[in-house]
Amino acid sequence: IVNLPDRKGREAILQVHTRRVPMAKDVSLGEVAGATPGLAGADLRNLVNEAALLAARRNQNEVHQKDFLDSLEKIVLGPERPLILSRDDRERIAFHEGGHAILGLVVRGADPVHRVSIVPRGQALGVTYQRPESDRYNYPEGYLRARIIGMLGGRAAEELVFGTKTTGAQNDIEQATQIARSMVTRWGMSERLGMVQLAPHENPYLGLMDGFGGSKPYSEATASAVDDEVHRIIDESYVEARRLLTEHRPALDALADALLARETLDEQEILQVTGLPPAPPLPESPLHPKA
Repeated sequence: IVNLPDRKGREAILQVHTRRVPMAKDVSLGEVAGATPGLAGADLRNLVNEAALLAARRNQNEVHQKDFLDSLEKIVLGPERPLILSRDDRERIAFHEGGHAILGLVVRGADPVHRVSIVPRGQALGVTYQRPESDRYNYPEGYLRARIIGMLGGRAAEELVFGTKTTGAQNDIEQATQIARSMVTRWGMSERLGMVQLAPHENPYLGLMDGFGGSKPYSEATASAVDDEVHRIIDESYVEARRLLTEHRPALDALADALLARETLDEQEILQVTGLPPAPPLPESPLHPKA
């Protein structure tokens, strides 16, 4: 198995692929490398090609930092879709994405919000793009909770503002449920069930689930407890999402208005519009005393 490159490796790969590309002085390959966790060498080469093509379409003689970031958005989130949306749909999408973005600013330990957009891309009608400041290999429980709360921010904002539900939260609900179930069945983050492996192993070579022989090695009572714990984590996270959005309703309204006017906002514009600082980090764990 060839591991994905870390930040230093991604920067070195970018340097190789940009040797013959005329770049503007504002380009920082280090920042681009920091914005591309999870991308393999082929993905980075594609990013450079997309940025060069975008710069050419913009009648530029050099590739700028914005070309890299816009191309990354296309690669990660998908190409823009030319949908004609009604005013009501655009307003609902603006509050939905605004809910994600606001929680990305106020939930402790949340990944920084780098861009929010109501331009349809891929299968999504709008996108809130968050990425960690550095590569992550280990995930604290507080970080996972922050992820779930943020994912439920779109539905929470819709219900808070409009009092109704839509299908727009489908992918958010799927991802939040997957994380919550893994917390309970894989990572021992449920006090009720404890540190017991309750999920089959994933075969890294075949992509199959094995280890349980096609049956659950635990009782129906345990299965019911797993479901209860997943529901508890989701429900608690949703209550917190709605509480925080209610507390920061003026910032949510301002962000939605700005999205309706400009469609896409970057990190600095989001901070300026909302008047909120970036999310505070998780509290540091106390050092274990030496014997």
